[in-house]
Amino acid sequence: MKTFESTLKTKRILKTATMQTVITTIAILFSAFMLQAQNTITVSMHNFDNDKGTVKVGLYDSEGNFLNKEFMTRGATISGEKAAVTFTDVPDGTYAISCYHDENDNDKLDMMMGIMPSEDYGCSNGAKGFFGPPKWKDAKFTIENGETKAIDIKL
Repeated sequence: MKTFESTLKTKRILKTATMQTVITTIAILFSAFMLQAQNTITVSMHNFDNDKGTVKVGLYDSEGNFLNKEFMTRGATISGEKAAVTFTDVPDGTYAISCYHDENDNDKLDMMMGIMPSEDYGCSNGAKGFFGPPKWKDAKFTIENGETKAIDIKL
């Protein structure tokens, strides 16, 4: 027959072992999350009309956000009618890129009569819009496993 003290001691040991198991499990899950391979995307753009202003580049992470809300953004100066930006620490997933030549540096894609871009633009995979903006399905690509992806966009 167990004494009251030995029962309490057994419960304490079990409680400590359970707590150590929980802490170890949390640590393993956190490590796995932190060790997920991060990817790099380099975007090279060319065929600008001139070197005025800057280029604005958006990385989009879903069809619902495409051309509305960027996941990441970068900007670059244009030299020799070319520019490049790099997105680092990009999680595995499906993305699309759009860019535009902000010639007057007003931080927006200027439109002619409110319907047609008056500044050059481009998207990943050479996606073009026909009677509207480019489509997510035409611009999307997948990146995973610590990949470095090079995207070339002709404006």
